[in-house]
Amino acid sequence: MLKAELRKKYMQKRKALSTDEAFLLSEEILKRFLSYFNPEAGQKIHIFIPIEKLNEINTGIFIDAFLAENIRVFVPKIVGDQLISVEIDRDTVYETSSWGISEPISNADSGIHHFDYVITPLLYCDQQGNRVGYGKGFYDGFFQNISPASKKIGVNYFSPDEKIDDVWKNDIPLDYLVTPVEILSFFNGAE
Repeated sequence: MLKAELRKKYMQKRKALSTDEAFLLSEEILKRFLSYFNPEAGQKIHIFIPIEKLNEINTGIFIDAFLAENIRVFVPKIVGDQLISVEIDRDTVYETSSWGISEPISNADSGIHHFDYVITPLLYCDQQGNRVGYGKGFYDGFFQNISPASKKIGVNYFSPDEKIDDVWKNDIPLDYLVTPVEILSFFNGAE
């Protein structure tokens, strides 16, 4: 299927989830992430803050779990036409952006280019790790500027069952996908 078709289909599927269903599925995704990757104190995790009106994965529970374990947490912020990475802690002050995303007030880019994990938003991911987002390209640009050793991990309520037919040469695939029922690796055994 084409990205535009998949974007529409999976946006509708996501919006059909109740608040309770989305929260329970988010908890399952967090449990799978923690048990598989076992992040440790001092590691650096870049993670998105959800757009609640779009029923995105509840990453607030991820952030709380990471901060409780003294894991360094970074979140994206769009400044101009670029995605920067802002380090947060329990005292971070937020504001709502024009996208409806809670973002840190600070515009201070952390300057970090190596993250242990980059937890990435998406609407759909296929069996090869190709991602369908909102079509703005912010994460592809971000991926080009971080260390190749940073593990790019998509999180989604749904497992992949359809191929993306219009993958572009500048699209950067994910390394893993975590769903409520499975973790997929896209390294083809070459980790």
